[in-house]
Amino acid sequence: MVVIACWVRISSKGPAIFWSDRVGLNGCIYRMPKFRTMLVDTPNIATHLLKDFSKFITPIGSFLRKTSLDELPQLYSILVGDMSFVGPRPALYNQYDLIEMRRSKGIDQLVPGLTGWAQINGRDEVDLKEKVELDFFYLRNNSITLDIKILVRTITQVIKRKHIAH
Repeated sequence: MVVIACWVRISSKGPAIFWSDRVGLNGCIYRMPKFRTMLVDTPNIATHLLKDFSKFITPIGSFLRKTSLDELPQLYSILVGDMSFVGPRPALYNQYDLIEMRRSKGIDQLVPGLTGWAQINGRDEVDLKEKVELDFFYLRNNSITLDIKILVRTITQVIKRKHIAH
């Protein structure tokens, strides 16, 4: 992680870690760390909403995203209890449509995860409605067996770089 942090700092101006306001358990906002993959002046919105994503990404940002190495600092969020290894990916504080859809189905009662059922079933390729349905499936079928399955499939998909848009 130290090597990645140095690489981020050398490749673009700004801090190595970006702290993002995310929605956690029961709709509470918490600060989630990620290695910075976007330029400092990038609007704070979901990346799929950026008009020209390529003009905002750092020189190494695409590599960090495709390998999911940008997610490693979230181990801190797991240690402090804001996240778990498996659960629905935390929404940005301003993804009001996603937040409301999850709240209406009780998904906000789950601790957000580093990976989840929606990640291994489409990740960046599913729309919000389908993502919520996948999160709802996880809520209804939550078990240690399912968590292990999700973790194993996450590893294989990260290695294959499957379902990653940027």
